Amino acid sequence: MNVLLFGASGTIGQATLHALSDAGHHVTCFLREGSTFDLPNGVAAHYGQVQTPEDVFDAARFDAVLSCMASRTGMPRDAWAIDHDAHIAILHAAKRAGVGQFILLSALCVQQPKLPFQHAKLAFEDRLIQSGLTYSIVRPTAFFKSLSGQVARVQSGKSFLLFGDGQLTACKPISDRDLGVYIAGCLTDPARANRVLPIGGPGPAITPLAQGEALFNLLGTSPKYRRVPVAMMTAIIAVLSLAGRVSAKARDKADLARIGHYYATHSMLVWDETTGSYSAEATPETGTDTLQDFYAALIRGEAEVDLGDHAVF
Repeated sequence: MNVLLFGASGTIGQATLHALSDAGHHVTCFLREGSTFDLPNGVAAHYGQVQTPEDVFDAARFDAVLSCMASRTGMPRDAWAIDHDAHIAILHAAKRAGVGQFILLSALCVQQPKLPFQHAKLAFEDRLIQSGLTYSIVRPTAFFKSLSGQVARVQSGKSFLLFGDGQLTACKPISDRDLGVYIAGCLTDPARANRVLPIGGPGPAITPLAQGEALFNLLGTSPKYRRVPVAMMTAIIAVLSLAGRVSAKARDKADLARIGHYYATHSMLVWDETTGSYSAEATPETGTDTLQDFYAALIRGEAEVDLGDHAVF
């Protein structure tokens, strides 16, 4: 298939690009002007602005659009500009060009939306579902990257930070590679067409406490934890929100703190409406890569992680 890929320079986008190429698809990556992202052999590039993507559809005929694009910070203005508005522009251009299929990387956290970026993602999901195109909306659980922010601090002898008792939440983390293969597979698997697809990596579900235990075991050191009361985060958000009435900087910090609080208190598992709780059993699994293996690769220096705008977590 001829596939137009958005968000190829991100970690999930790169994994998806390689999965598409390995599957034999012809891929064109839509990249920002000035991007220095190195593309694999045989992959084409088109440079432009995602807010005005029409010219790429004039330049070539595509069977499908696949977007791994997302706002960098999750902040309100960024989220609505990228997770919603830019995707709307892409969807309109794709429909006008006669593209028949649209694969979207979303997020599992939109099940219980409390944050601006979640509402922005949901708003576009709804527009995509109503568009008439064949769609697949992939909602992955936690990424290895997002669960690796404490590896370096623990290696340096510091404590592993836990919110509450470390068992408030759980997830089935998924690797970039396994997720990329799953997303690429949506193009040709009719069972994934016109569906919202929650997906996790191989189980069982793991809590933050279990993540810390795995890390200490790999390092061969005695466990050392520092527990942070969730109420402390709530108080910090209240103070920053008050300061945010007069300070844009404080307002931004309050938004970031709300995102952190959400992930500290909500599991990245499928929400079971019948029980009113998150369910590991109801969360589908794919792939073979495990978080423990990724931690081991980080410790050996065989893998690296750049948290970028997510370093706050």
